[in-house]
Amino acid sequence: MTALKLYVREGCHLCEEMLNDLQALLQDREVLLELIDVDHSPVRLREYDSRVPVLESLEGDCLSEYLLDESLVIRYLDGH
Repeated sequence: MTALKLYVREGCHLCEEMLNDLQALLQDREVLLELIDVDHSPVRLREYDSRVPVLESLEGDCLSEYLLDESLVIRYLDGH
């Protein structure tokens, strides 16, 4: 099963938008989506503070930042 990490923060409208778009995109696929709140870790906060939302593969490849890049995510998922 493929897995993705979505770095978010509470109250972020871009994060909510990407999550909704991503859930619609993944609706018919078996993908584990891990939501990670950047505000719960000083290390993650330093790395992702001004970049959220960020969607990454488990390998750490950035698949989307701010807005969902549907074509890139589909190409990534189809390659797994």
